[in-house]
Amino acid sequence: MNQDTITSIIHEIFTHAGCTVSTLEFSDENGMLWCMIKTPDSRFMIGRDGETLRSLNHIVRKIIEKTSGEEQSAKLFIDINEYQKKRFDNLKTIAHMMAERARYFKSNIEVDPMPAFERRIIHMFLEGAKDIKTESEGSGQNRRVVIKYIEG
Repeated sequence: MNQDTITSIIHEIFTHAGCTVSTLEFSDENGMLWCMIKTPDSRFMIGRDGETLRSLNHIVRKIIEKTSGEEQSAKLFIDINEYQKKRFDNLKTIAHMMAERARYFKSNIEVDPMPAFERRIIHMFLEGAKDIKTESEGSGQNRRVVIKYIEG
């Protein structure tokens, strides 16, 4: 992915929204390209429970796919004032605790319902565990991750 293209798209969106970008940096972690934005308008750009930030991520990915034809845009994560980074760390902690609970009780543990994006983080975090399997169950707003203990 071209970082200059991403930068110009983000600056254009922020300008149209009447917001400013203080700094914009890129980092590559585990095959994912993180675009870290610092802004004084974070409340407006993150939204309630990160809804606006998720929408911003979706819009930027779609613009990149449309303009450049790159399908790699799914590996792009835009973060504002480290909101997503903190949320990812929290999700990893939840996944670890629930996996330990499933091991201890040797049973299935259901995690609270969450958006697909967050469920994906839990699936990715626990995919290397030999005695744990994750599945998404339910539908719509009630879709949740179930962490299953596998004996042997």
